[in-house]
Amino acid sequence: MSVEKVKKYLEGYGLSDRVMEFGVSSATVELAAEALGCEPCRIAKTLSFMVDGKPILIVAAGDVKVDNHKYKARFGTKAKMLTPDEAVALIGHAVGGVCPFAVNDGVAVYLDESLKRFQTVFPACGSSNSAIELTIPELEHCSGFDSWVDVTKPRE
Repeated sequence: MSVEKVKKYLEGYGLSDRVMEFGVSSATVELAAEALGCEPCRIAKTLSFMVDGKPILIVAAGDVKVDNHKYKARFGTKAKMLTPDEAVALIGHAVGGVCPFAVNDGVAVYLDESLKRFQTVFPACGSSNSAIELTIPELEHCSGFDSWVDVTKPRE
């Protein structure tokens, strides 16, 4: 199971004991916020895309959406999300549990500027009923991120 793979990965950072698993789904921003008792904006959703034939992940705040113009300016291509089957095969996690931890080799991870306004955020941990609370420096450290990007806008 993917959550076990993530726990093992996070052991290397001394964080595995902070992984939370819920008796309810946390597969969407709204469900995760409800399970955690926090504002939806603090859910660090991980979105999967294909750029130049390679999978990438963008971790963003729960209250934003991809801005197609910013995305194209940054990555040189139109935003094309992976299908659920592609996410499992290329990222290593199923939709609802996609996270920047313990991903397949060759997956680039980007952190969106929308996260920087929070002290802590809650990314998933590889399953549709898990999360971890991390500070932004902890997320930077254990995500192995490539760079910060600004590719989102507020939801209307």
